[in-house]
Amino acid sequence: MKLYESENVELKEIYTPDLKKEVVAFANTNGGTIYIGIQDNGHIMGLDNADFVMQQISNAIRDNIRPEISMFTNIELVQKEDKNIIKLTVQQGTKKPYYLSDKGLKPSGVYVRSGTTSAPASEDAIRMMIKMTDGDSFENNRSLIQDLTFTSFSKEMNLRQLEISQVQMRNLGILSGDDIYTNMGLLVSDQCKHSIKFAVFQGTDKLVFKDRKELTGSIFEQLTDAFKTIDFYNSTKATFHDLLRTDERDYPEDAVREALLNAIVHRDYAFSGSTIINLYSDRLEIISLGGLVSGMSLEAAMLGASQPRNEKLASLFYRMKLIEAYGTGISKIISCYKGLAVQPKFENVEGAFRVILPNTHAQVLSVEDEKYLPILQLFDKQTEITRSDVEEAIGIGSTHAVNTLKEMLSKGLIKKIGGGRLTRYVMK
Repeated sequence: MKLYESENVELKEIYTPDLKKEVVAFANTNGGTIYIGIQDNGHIMGLDNADFVMQQISNAIRDNIRPEISMFTNIELVQKEDKNIIKLTVQQGTKKPYYLSDKGLKPSGVYVRSGTTSAPASEDAIRMMIKMTDGDSFENNRSLIQDLTFTSFSKEMNLRQLEISQVQMRNLGILSGDDIYTNMGLLVSDQCKHSIKFAVFQGTDKLVFKDRKELTGSIFEQLTDAFKTIDFYNSTKATFHDLLRTDERDYPEDAVREALLNAIVHRDYAFSGSTIINLYSDRLEIISLGGLVSGMSLEAAMLGASQPRNEKLASLFYRMKLIEAYGTGISKIISCYKGLAVQPKFENVEGAFRVILPNTHAQVLSVEDEKYLPILQLFDKQTEITRSDVEEAIGIGSTHAVNTLKEMLSKGLIKKIGGGRLTRYVMK
């Protein structure tokens, strides 16, 4: 019976390295059979060196396709019309997607069968195969990027005198059992595709940008950079009780740290968007994607209940002593504001979770007094201001500046120090 190419039959007159693509395509689809020694039109040519070609095929499958596919293939020598041909049977694999090891988990390395041809799979198709094979857990799924480095992660592990061997990377879930990098590995790698977007706004809304930046790299590098960036804007206010001076930050450092850790450890990385940090004159907002895990209410989280979305990531942070115990982040943030006039807020909606840390030194202005906000914001960068500072800040003359400062003094918004040419104003 004459053979013809179909969705599950491929004919090759001679062996070429491209045969690997056909093997990958059949393994990723419904399986199939490849005949070597037969032309596309079904004419049998035969092979003079069949034993050597069989060895070439075996080596190519073993050395160039990942995950290991040899167990799903069978190579045999058969005779048709008294000529030797090779029959290569490929079963549908159980660890899809299979890919060419030198190309990786991307369209140029992953093929599927489409009619009588083997075509590159789309990135969406690759993700779907990974999800069907590895399950719904993002951190356990195989990473689409396999060329990973771990400079930042190794530095953090070494600082804590923790092992970073290949065995340990398997135990941490960075490598799968067959030494393929997982999404957990991608997150801690220098090539992490997720980021943190940081923005500073003038005032209490988003009308005027003061600064913005995007923090990239390993999530450990992002965590460090985010804390340092917030710290730069986290002003210190000195208060005196008799002769004792106390320095207090606008945002309690422990609250900032816990909010950042929660946003990084518990966000849903299946979303490609960035974690958002917005700094206003009166508050710091940190928004992480995904919201609380299904079945977990905000009320339960406030009580200390915890169900990590990324269990391996949470376990790694615990091992690195970045978090002390599961479910304590929100309670620690609340305790940082104990006894203060302002309190943190937590909001959970479908697809996002927001932590709002109020500025402990921000003055709550009435609508009538919001016109003084540009002047009050001068204290973000300096402890004292002068009349000329006010003139420059809002573009007014000296008489108008003097009258404005008198109004603010009468409202108790500022306090006057000194007199004459040495007059200065401080926050009350």
